[in-house]
Amino acid sequence: MSQSPIRNEYLDQVQEQQQRLEVDLKARKMAANSLPQQAMAAPRRRGGLAPPPPEMPGGNAVEVRITGFWRWRTVVVPPNAYVVHTRRGHDKPLTLGLGVSFRFNPATDSFLVVPGAMQTILINAHSICRELQGLLVQGYVQWIIEDFGTAYKKLDFTDAEDPMRVVNVQLREQAEAAIKDKVATMSIDAVLSDKQPIIEELTARLRQVAEGGGGSDKGLGLRIVTVQIKEAVVSSARLWESLQKPFRAERERVARLAGLETEEAISRRELQVEQERERSRLETESELSQLRAAKGAEAYDREQAERLRRQHREEEDARKLAVERQQTTLHTAELEKARLAVEGALAELKHDVDSARRKREALAVIDVEDAERGAANRQARAELELLEARQRVLNGLSPSNVQARLVELLPTIAEKLPKPQELRSVSIGAGAGMQEGQALTAMVAQMMALVKALNPEAPVPPKAPVASLESPQR
Repeated sequence: MSQSPIRNEYLDQVQEQQQRLEVDLKARKMAANSLPQQAMAAPRRRGGLAPPPPEMPGGNAVEVRITGFWRWRTVVVPPNAYVVHTRRGHDKPLTLGLGVSFRFNPATDSFLVVPGAMQTILINAHSICRELQGLLVQGYVQWIIEDFGTAYKKLDFTDAEDPMRVVNVQLREQAEAAIKDKVATMSIDAVLSDKQPIIEELTARLRQVAEGGGGSDKGLGLRIVTVQIKEAVVSSARLWESLQKPFRAERERVARLAGLETEEAISRRELQVEQERERSRLETESELSQLRAAKGAEAYDREQAERLRRQHREEEDARKLAVERQQTTLHTAELEKARLAVEGALAELKHDVDSARRKREALAVIDVEDAERGAANRQARAELELLEARQRVLNGLSPSNVQARLVELLPTIAEKLPKPQELRSVSIGAGAGMQEGQALTAMVAQMMALVKALNPEAPVPPKAPVASLESPQR
């Protein structure tokens, strides 16, 4: 069985980077460069000039504004962009500088606009150190155009999308080559611990290329602003683990020794503390035993003294109690005598109170009877006075007053009488031809007779002569 050949990954990676570099070094051209010629070839309208063509991008990524039409155009350049303007028949540029605008004739002129801002190049250099181990060195370079008159002649700014792309690729390749050359002479420990030699070597080489040496050569018209190495990483994970093992083992040894020393110190200290604790406990127990004995003796003496004191106190209390009982018996007898005396006085007082209450009740009954008799007498007296006044009124009535009173009451009496079903006429007096006055007199006499019948005590007026009685008439 044939075995497959071992694949060299590093060689494949280098070839891939070389192919990508060849592609990056080729500037990308825009098809829009033919717009000026197409605009010039467009026929003009009859009776006037042709309309202005659209603005040209100028063949660069900088925002350039082109105004005017046909041969009378003006290119307005931003203030942070370099521009070079050339014309057919002139060996030197007509316009060269930073942010300079100019008049532009598409038939004879050409111009190039390049950004003037600082550029940053990111570097990832796959290097091999002195021990033939792979390292990835990461850093960045910042540069700026210092002499545009030299830079536009020596560098390619014709990329339509990014004028700085080709220059950045060239500088990045030079920086990676310088880093690889320097790392190849250094050990892996030196690369990982101190990156300053790599920075100094890279800065010197780039400045030699970009800014030139001390002779007449001015370099590329660029200025290196700063060079920095961010990180150096070992490509092999196993090698990285092996590099860390000595340090980790040393740290582990130191930590283990420190742990053992700490445990030993702790054990020694624990024994000392245990001994001191046991010694303190024994001393404390001895002191406590002595203290308990002393306290027991004091307690026994205190109990005996307390027992004697209680005995004397009980005897004294018994004597005092006997004396107090005797005094209490005498006092109780005195209280009993006083109670009997009080009860006799209360009985006499109660008898007096009952007698006074009976007398008061008898007097109240007598007063009530006297009041009832007085009220009856007053009622009888009032009735007598009323009868007397009525009698006086009746005695004071004269026939004329009675007649006048009857006349006043006739309408009221007539209203209260029932309606007659029949009309009868009775003539009283001398005859049928009696006058109206005599008829009225007879009627009054009849009314008086009616009043006499209702009230016998009223005085009887004189009777009028009765003339005749007529038969009733319908």
